[in-house]
Amino acid sequence: MAGSGARHALVIGGSMSGLLCGLWLRRAGWEVDIFERVDSELAGRGAGIVAQREFIARLEELGLSADSLGVRITTRKIIDAHGRVTCSICCPQVLTAWERVYRLLRDAFPADRYHRGRGLARLVQDAAKVTAVFSDGETISADLLVGADGIRSTVRLACAPNIVPLYAGYCAWRALLPEQAIPPATHRDLFEFMSFGLPPGEQFLGYPVAGPDNDLRPGHRRFNVVWYRPADETTKLPWLLTDDSGTTHAISIPPPLIRREAIAEMRADAERLLAPQFRAIVRLIEEPILQPIYDLESERMAFGRVALVGDAAFVARPHVAAGVSKAADDAAALAQAVTAETDVPAALRRFEAARLAENHRIIERARHLGAYLQATRTQEEDARAGRHSTDAAVIAETAVLDFLRA
Repeated sequence: MAGSGARHALVIGGSMSGLLCGLWLRRAGWEVDIFERVDSELAGRGAGIVAQREFIARLEELGLSADSLGVRITTRKIIDAHGRVTCSICCPQVLTAWERVYRLLRDAFPADRYHRGRGLARLVQDAAKVTAVFSDGETISADLLVGADGIRSTVRLACAPNIVPLYAGYCAWRALLPEQAIPPATHRDLFEFMSFGLPPGEQFLGYPVAGPDNDLRPGHRRFNVVWYRPADETTKLPWLLTDDSGTTHAISIPPPLIRREAIAEMRADAERLLAPQFRAIVRLIEEPILQPIYDLESERMAFGRVALVGDAAFVARPHVAAGVSKAADDAAALAQAVTAETDVPAALRRFEAARLAENHRIIERARHLGAYLQATRTQEEDARAGRHSTDAAVIAETAVLDFLRA
């Protein structure tokens, strides 16, 4: 597919990590083709994103405007089971949605170099090139192949099959709600803030994000909801991931297949455990998303002419809100490395050296913040839980990257 003397990269995975890599490599003068296994356009992911200032800076380096990236808030607060505010701090942030960031990146990447419905079957490499063999039988060779295909990465499986996701001991119930559906009193108490509820050993979190098509008009935005709950790996998790047909799903379960009994249990527990404001929010959720929480930590990110980036290499628990920031930093570091070194394997070793330590720090920090949510804990994790589960710690430490700046 390369049509000039420029070096050529194949990026496997067309979500945000893949698009960020594609844009950064193009900025460095490379020809890039992105291959996404899903045939339809990616959209409608039920997730809010904290747009950390590091990520916004990376977008601006790419020439992408972040002026209307999301909803700006200034305040966080904790609400107890009786509906009273027990703690409040100032913490200005921009809160956005998966769809908004994806669309911004997707529109910036050439449409004719983005290939949908193209799953990777296997890869081979030698000293001169790397070759991707796709599920339709086509083979394409290039100078570099980037695995940006997420937690279920086919590229990682080919290069480091021993690195697999490790269940963290808890799940998140998630939803995005239309702003206009929220009752006025609940809206007044919650919508313009990042609000926390902290039942024993659990965490409920809500904050505003843009509406469909990045609509930031009051009344047209959405409310992102996340409720972290312990779930034992041998009993509760399989029960949650089993659908009505008796099939137990690996990693996650599609929202339409979540059994009514599991949703009914979640709703009943909300009435028993949560503040009145949060109970009102849960009653509005029609089709919740269930997200088991995993850690994924790679020992390497470079394998000859193959690099792993984003969630293909490291998946951090959501409490640090570092997912898109670390993906953008991976992409920028990769582009810098292949610019500094003409030899691709040497460049990838440089890239790996630049990114491994920070990715490990993010994983470790996320484990510390999430320890108190686990169904089972080691003695060391108990100590972490004690340090990071207080109201003051949760409100100050969640979704901030100060630990990386220290």
